Amino acid sequence: MPGFRDAFGRDHEVETAVLDTIAETMGAAPDAAADPVRVARRGAALPPGAELVLEDGTTLGSLDAVPLDVPHGYHRLETDAGPQLLIVGPGRCHLPAGLRAWGWAVQLYAARSDASWGIGDLADLRTLGAWSRGEGAALLLVNPLDAASPTLPQQPSPYYPSTRRFRNPLYLRIEEVPGADALGERLIELAAAGRALNESRLIDRDAVWTLKRSALEAIWAAGVTDPRFDAYRAAGGEALETWARYATIAERHGAAWQAWPVGLRRPEGRAVAELAGAEADRIAFHAWMQWLLDLQLGHAAQEIGLVADVPIGVDPAGADAWAWQDLLATGVTVGAPPDRFNTRGQDWGLPPFIPHRLRADSYRPFIETVRASLRHAAGLRMDHVMGLFRLWWIPRGASPEQGAYVAYRAEEMLEIVALESERAGAIVIGEDLGTVEPGVRETLEAHAVLSCKLLWFEASAPETWPAAALASVTTHDLPTAAGAWSGTDAQDQVRIGLSVDPAEMAGLVSHLGAASGLPVGAPSEAVVVRAHRRLSGAPPVIVTATLDDALGVHERPNMPGTIDEWPNWRLALPLPLEELPQHPLARRVAEAMREGREDGPQSADASSESATTNAS
Repeated sequence: MPGFRDAFGRDHEVETAVLDTIAETMGAAPDAAADPVRVARRGAALPPGAELVLEDGTTLGSLDAVPLDVPHGYHRLETDAGPQLLIVGPGRCHLPAGLRAWGWAVQLYAARSDASWGIGDLADLRTLGAWSRGEGAALLLVNPLDAASPTLPQQPSPYYPSTRRFRNPLYLRIEEVPGADALGERLIELAAAGRALNESRLIDRDAVWTLKRSALEAIWAAGVTDPRFDAYRAAGGEALETWARYATIAERHGAAWQAWPVGLRRPEGRAVAELAGAEADRIAFHAWMQWLLDLQLGHAAQEIGLVADVPIGVDPAGADAWAWQDLLATGVTVGAPPDRFNTRGQDWGLPPFIPHRLRADSYRPFIETVRASLRHAAGLRMDHVMGLFRLWWIPRGASPEQGAYVAYRAEEMLEIVALESERAGAIVIGEDLGTVEPGVRETLEAHAVLSCKLLWFEASAPETWPAAALASVTTHDLPTAAGAWSGTDAQDQVRIGLSVDPAEMAGLVSHLGAASGLPVGAPSEAVVVRAHRRLSGAPPVIVTATLDDALGVHERPNMPGTIDEWPNWRLALPLPLEELPQHPLARRVAEAMREGREDGPQSADASSESATTNAS
């Protein structure tokens, strides 16, 4: 796109040199006689002479229109010009009638129990789910659990995964792995070393992975014979095999596939096939860990609805980039232009899919990613959902301001999301914060993708917010309520050398004050409870509170624009999960959220009275 309007309402023209670089990186679209993808509704006309083949392989022959009873799915049209993917979907994501729920937003790695090995795990998620359900919550919005490369140092950011199709073994509860008991004293020693890591609030992923890998290798070496694993591996097919092969090679040659011996740099190469034969046991080990993760995640999902979080992209040196290297633009990265809270823009270091190549591959990577993210999930949060419409491409070596928007076929990608949502029976939430082009939110609403409404960003009262939304005070990238109200977040930013806009920080305090009905200087605990009671009584169908706010934490999980200046993604909650049910503030926030949902949506006229009546 040659120009755009930023978050401040200003129009910009993109430099010709930037456009030329992006065009060169993208490459020319092939001169295909047939468009590779078509979205159609039941009853829609089909091209003359095209033969319809259903997803299950059933051939219906040449038809004038899509049959009214055709199942929703990924079908195929055989045309004279070549095959065409025919997506017949519901047009809207799954959204239960009468939905009015609340839940916690949790960084799982931070939610440790006394039994954790230095990091919150899937057993902790199950425990948290059981307690939350008992308090009246319906869901847990969890940070991405996607796998990092199995090497040291471990990648701390959940939004920079090696793959979005498989999970991170750091989240395994070792004692619940089948066969763990056979380790005897060795397991006791490893568990003691793991629990000793809880003494520091800073999470040491390298130490955690070293201990858990040792335990898992010992269990595997003792022999694993479980038909459930065999079935899981067979069902995982090529995707699981590719991940396991990548992980095995990475352990020997490093995480970055671009630096591997030349013969290993393409997953279909002969050298990779030869290695698969020689390293069959290690490849099976990595597939087995994914089965364990699937088991434990499934158990956690039985306690409460889990809302998974899918990042906008993947590590360019990781497994998915290795598998799909021909579909990714390697000369650019994805980010965002300057906005109110990131005045220098952002570069996330993630390679984007090249639109025409992704379509030519029938959106296979996108479908696999969405489907994998929805496994065991009652909902899906799509990070930077505007990426379905356009992405900010930044040429390598350029600053975040020196980018341009590249458009995608939103109507096709949204149909895929709706279809996968319908199949999973899961709601979809679009993180639509930042620079949003006109019409995007209306299109998302038409597809039943919930918007995100943040107290920090909204100028209007919560009672005026739309129902088709998830409402919250803050996110992992923004100040906690206590950090903003007390001013400690601004102090932290100054201390590590970031530029702070006093007006913006004052605005956060003003929003909290208005929502809570309390003056500056009031106790932050009372502000947190009142603000969440106000949000919970508002129209949005889902409201979440962060565990950080429920515990009065001042430090935010992530400080955008920093690398080592701030302990991004490494701060555990200040107390173990065992103490959460008795924590006074957590109990008051849960009560406020529960009461607000039960009372029904508040009108704007009643908002001021509600804020006063429901004082804590």
